[in-house]
Amino acid sequence: MTDDPLILGIETSCDETAAAITRGPTRVLSNVIATQHELHRRYAGVVPEIASRAHLQRIVPVIREALGDAGLGFRDLDGVAVCHRPGLIGSLLVGTSAAKALAWSLSTPLLGVDHIAAHLHAGLLEADPVVYPALGLVVSGGHTSLLLAQGPLQIQLLGKTIDDAVGEAFDKAATILGLGYPGGPALERAARSGDGEAHRFPVAMLEADSLDFSFSGLKTALLYAACGRPRSGDDRRRYTRPATHLTEQQRNDLAAAFQRAAIAAIQRKLSRALERHSVKTILAGGGVTANQALRSTLNDLAEARDLDLRLPKMEYCVDNAAMIAGLGACKLAAGEFDHWSLSAATASEVVSGRVVV
Repeated sequence: MTDDPLILGIETSCDETAAAITRGPTRVLSNVIATQHELHRRYAGVVPEIASRAHLQRIVPVIREALGDAGLGFRDLDGVAVCHRPGLIGSLLVGTSAAKALAWSLSTPLLGVDHIAAHLHAGLLEADPVVYPALGLVVSGGHTSLLLAQGPLQIQLLGKTIDDAVGEAFDKAATILGLGYPGGPALERAARSGDGEAHRFPVAMLEADSLDFSFSGLKTALLYAACGRPRSGDDRRRYTRPATHLTEQQRNDLAAAFQRAAIAAIQRKLSRALERHSVKTILAGGGVTANQALRSTLNDLAEARDLDLRLPKMEYCVDNAAMIAGLGACKLAAGEFDHWSLSAATASEVVSGRVVV
């Protein structure tokens, strides 16, 4: 095996069927993603059973395409890495089953990878080496987490959302405002034409020493601003007026104010964590890092503190298999392999505060 092994990565944690090939931890040879937006649009959210069935249909063609784009065959692989947690259990089972079958048939190492840890690695793909320790931020539709990384495989959980993930909150806000699906990009587009100062939405900070997040109150504030508060004695699911009464500019203003408050919460918790931990780098990953307002805020924060900020390229913000393969290469280099009993799980495994990668 070479110092820069060829790793096949497989990602099926939610509604993207993805496969990629990396040479070593950072060099991406191919990156294929089959989205399912057209399948879930009518429901304005991911339907787990539909997602898992779509993965079954797409997993083999996507893997073959990734190998073809890299100009490789199955026998060229030095390892098979797969996201096996956290995520939708039915979707994860498709990816882990495919990875185990491939690794067993090729007599090559099986490398189970944690999805949240992989998002921290996404900013290192096709980039220069990073200096640790680093403060990690993962913001996506399913996760909002603060982490302390001493290395790519030594990660400690500092804080997480206690209710909605920020990407989930963005999607629900877009649904409230009737902006379409997928909600996050739609809300960002509306916010560009809005006035973020038009409404003052709450920024939840929780306890004075907490590094956890909460976005449910912000979501409720938007709902009341858009639809009105329930009248006394009314069913709380009914509101005084539908959001359809809003003008386009009113929608844009609400979107901008919501985005502003959500990003302010992230910025404040990051600042709080930086006051407690001496780091050289900020690693950020997850679908919400594609949001340009958040990227600008993180850049300003890093510059003010003279820190190296690593944001993923846009194609690596969303769920992708290149980050899985890259982190899998780190595990292979460390001599960490997984057994055929590797199982899918809906949550990350944390031992004494450390995320088991």
